[in-house]
Amino acid sequence: MNRYEALRRAVPEWFSNSPGGIDVLTDRALERRARREVTLARHTGRGRFGALRARLRAALRPVPSGVVSAGPYVWHLRDPVRFPDGRLGLYDRLLPPPEASPGVVVLPLLGAEGDVVLIEHYRHATRSRHWEVVRGFGDPGATAEQNVARELEEEIGTTPAKVTPLGAVHPDTGLCAHRVELYAARIEHVGALDAGEAIDRAITVTPDEAEAMAADGRITCGFTLAVLYRARLAGLLGGAGRS
Repeated sequence: MNRYEALRRAVPEWFSNSPGGIDVLTDRALERRARREVTLARHTGRGRFGALRARLRAALRPVPSGVVSAGPYVWHLRDPVRFPDGRLGLYDRLLPPPEASPGVVVLPLLGAEGDVVLIEHYRHATRSRHWEVVRGFGDPGATAEQNVARELEEEIGTTPAKVTPLGAVHPDTGLCAHRVELYAARIEHVGALDAGEAIDRAITVTPDEAEAMAADGRITCGFTLAVLYRARLAGLLGGAGRS
């Protein structure tokens, strides 16, 4: 728990409690009790000997809590918590590294017509290809505009002529603490694609065609759906919206 305690001191807002919410435990005795209760629930066996083995495991090898892993882009925490009904347990969550700037999602709009550039991106998590816009994690200390320009250059070999902020989203409030900023970027060309990131190809479609791809399920990336919707609301896709 040493690394966890150091993180709690360094970034206290990640561990703040609110009335009626899910409290992160700070009392060591309650933390140990939460770990034991989760271990018992996971490993309780049948019969007298099964129950005995579960109790021994809970006492000697309880489910660990704290910092599960800490990579350059994602930290995995398992917090000891008290739920609003009084139950104790463990709750996993994913966070950006403490020094990271917010990630960015960039909708490239090509030329005077403002056609939408989509890339076909192979994603390891789903083991499949997805139609997406440009996106990436934020570099430590970088501004949003710097992150936008870097991602456009890395993924589709271009630079933005104009960048329009479209607000922020939280991608999965049940698991992730990441806050991601949405942008539209006017570009004049599409250059070399980042094959090292498994980007297979890029296509240019009209805003209506992009929205048709969202409607019929060809686009399933949540970030891409979000930035298309925000761009439509902002009037960047040929109107303020549809009935």
